[in-house]
Amino acid sequence: MEPVIAKLAQQFELPLQSPILIFSLILFIILAAPVLLEKVRTPDIIGLILAGILIGPHGFNILEKSLFVDVFSTIGLLYIMFLAGLELNLIEFKANANRSVVFGIATFAIPFGIGYPVCHYLLGMDVWASLLIASIFATHTLVTYPIASKYGVTKDPSVAITVGGTILTDTGVLVVLAMILGARSGGLTSEFWMRLVVSLLVFIAFMALVVPWLAKRFFERQADKKHSHYIFVLAIVFLSAFLSEVAGLEPIIGAFAAGLALNRQIPNSSALMNRIEYIGNSLFIPFFLISVGMIVNVRVVFDGFTVLLIALALTVTAFAGKYLAAEFTQKVFHLKREQRDLIFGLSSAHAAATLAVVIVGYRAGIVDDRVINAIIVIILASCVIASIVTEKAARTLEANTETAQDVARNGNQSDEQILIPLSETTEFENLVRLAVLIREKKSSYPLAVVSVVPNTDEAEDNMALAREMLEEVRFEASAADVELKVMATIDQHPGTGIGRTAREIGADLILMGWPQQTGFIAGFIGNKFGSVLYQTRKTVLLCHLDAPIAKYTGIFVILPPLAESSEHFDLYWRKIAKLATEHSAPVHLNGTNSAHQAVKESLKRQKLSVTLDLNELSDWDDFFIVFRRMSDSDLLILVSAREGELAHTPYLDQLPLKLEKHFPGLNKILVYP
Repeated sequence: MEPVIAKLAQQFELPLQSPILIFSLILFIILAAPVLLEKVRTPDIIGLILAGILIGPHGFNILEKSLFVDVFSTIGLLYIMFLAGLELNLIEFKANANRSVVFGIATFAIPFGIGYPVCHYLLGMDVWASLLIASIFATHTLVTYPIASKYGVTKDPSVAITVGGTILTDTGVLVVLAMILGARSGGLTSEFWMRLVVSLLVFIAFMALVVPWLAKRFFERQADKKHSHYIFVLAIVFLSAFLSEVAGLEPIIGAFAAGLALNRQIPNSSALMNRIEYIGNSLFIPFFLISVGMIVNVRVVFDGFTVLLIALALTVTAFAGKYLAAEFTQKVFHLKREQRDLIFGLSSAHAAATLAVVIVGYRAGIVDDRVINAIIVIILASCVIASIVTEKAARTLEANTETAQDVARNGNQSDEQILIPLSETTEFENLVRLAVLIREKKSSYPLAVVSVVPNTDEAEDNMALAREMLEEVRFEASAADVELKVMATIDQHPGTGIGRTAREIGADLILMGWPQQTGFIAGFIGNKFGSVLYQTRKTVLLCHLDAPIAKYTGIFVILPPLAESSEHFDLYWRKIAKLATEHSAPVHLNGTNSAHQAVKESLKRQKLSVTLDLNELSDWDDFFIVFRRMSDSDLLILVSAREGELAHTPYLDQLPLKLEKHFPGLNKILVYP
C-alpha cells in the first residue's frame, strides 16, 4: 500500500511534471474561472490571468514554464491574431485603411515620444535603453480581442482601425528593435536592409497570391471532406507564422496575414468558421491567457522603492501614451466616446510582444533586472485595466448598435422566420448554407425546413422517405451552431402545401431551390393556383446555387424600374448586404439612378456597409450586357415583382425564362418581394 501512496505522491510533487495532470488542471481552470468571476461581474480574461499568476512559478509553483506550456500559449497568441484577420470586415477595413494608418502612426509615435524623455531624463537611463523601453510602450497585444468578439462588435470600424494599427505599430517596434541591435553590434548595413526588404516582399507576395489560390482549390476539390478543412486552416496559419519569422518579422504578423488571406474563403456564419472560433475560444486562447499570468511576478513590486518608482512611472507613461493615441484618433475621425474607449481597451494591453522585446533587450545587456520587473507590473496592470475598459465599451457599443438597428428596421425584424422547402431534386446543402449566412443572428426562431409530399396512395411511404432526407439536412445547420426545425406535410400540390406551412409558422422569407425540371420556371410564374407566388405574399428567393457559397467574389444585382416602391425593399437589401459582407464581395448594382439612390438610403438607414457601384440600366434590351462583365465566381441576383405590383411588367415574367434557356449553369437568385 505504501509504494502506491508514494508513487501517487510523487505524481503530485510541485511543479507538476505529468502532461496529463498539467492538461487536466488547465482545463479545470478554463472551466471554473468564468463561472466564479461571473458572480462578481469580472471579465473572463482577468480570471484566467489571475489563475496563471496563482499556479505559475511566481505563485504557488504548481506549473513551471515548459515546452508543453510554451507550445499551447504560442498557439493561443497566433490564434488571436489569426481570428482578428479572419473576422475582419474587409469592406470596413478598406474603408478605414487611412484611419488605420493614422492610428498606427499615432499609437506608435505618441507613446514613443512620451516614453523616451521619461526614461532618459526622468529615470536616468542611457540612450539605447530609453529607445528600447519607449518602443515597448508603442507595442501592444490584442489580449482583449475575445471580449469584442463575445459582444459581436468586431465589425465596428473602431475594431478595424485598431487591428490595422496593431500591425503597423508592432512592425514599427520590430524595425526599431532591429535598428538598436544592429547599431550596437555594428551590423546596420545596406546588406541588412536589403535582406529585410527582399524577404518581406517575398512573404507579402506569398500571402497575397499563393495562399488564397491554394485555399480556393483545396475547398473546391475537398468540398465533401469537412474534417480536413480545419486541419488545412491550421496548417496555413502556422506555415504563415513560420514564414513571417523567416522574413524577420514576428510570427503574430504571419498569423494575421493568414487570416486576411483566408478571409474571403471562410464566411463568418459558415460551419467552418464556427469550428475555428469554438476550438480557439474554448482551448487555445484561454491557455495563452493563463500563460500570460504565469510570467507575472507580483512580489517584484515589494523589492524596493526604486523598482516601485520605475514600475509606477513606466505604467503611467504606457497608459497615457495609448490613451492619447485613442483620443487623437477619435478627434480626427469624429468617433463616438465608446469607440474611443474600445480602441484604448484593445490597444493598451501589453503581453507577449512586449515581453518578447524586453527579453531580447535584456539578453543583449541593454536593460537590467529592474526594468524586467517593471515591465511585469505593466503587463499585469495593462491586462486588467484593458479588460475592464474593453468590456464596458463593447457592452455599450453592442446596446447602441442593436437599438439603432431596431429603430431602422421599424419593429422587431431581428426575430425573423425563414422557411426552406426541399424536394428530392433540391441542392439542399447550398440552400441551407445560404440561409445560415443571411439569417438574423439574434433571431430566436430556428430555420424551418419542410418537405411537401403529394396526397396519393404512397403518401405514408413518401412521408417516411421525406423525414429521412430531412435528417441529412441537420448536419450542415448544426455544424454552424444553428437550430433546425424539420417538417413533412401532405398536400395535393407542393405550392399550396408550402404556402400553408409559411402561414402556419409566420415565415418572413421563403428560400426555394431551383429544381432541374423542364418548364419549371414557366409553371412557377404562370400557375396562379399551385405556385408559391400566388399562395403567399411572403418574400420568396428562388435559388440556383451549383457552386459552393464561399466561391462568390462579386454580386451582380439587377433592379427593375420602381423596385424601390416594394414594401420589403429594406428586407431583401439587408439580405444582399449580409451576403456581401460575409464574403467581403462588392455589389454591382444594375438599374436606374433613382434605384441606386434608394439602395444607398436603405443601407444608410439600416447602418449597413457595402462596397456598391452603379451601372445604369434603363433599357431592358441591354439586359444581357450585364453578363459580359460576370465571371464564374460571381452571383447574379435578379429582383422581380409579382403581377399587380407597381414594379411589375410582362417583360419581368420573361427574364427568368431567358435565364433558364441561355444561362442554365449560372449561379443566380430570383427575388420576389
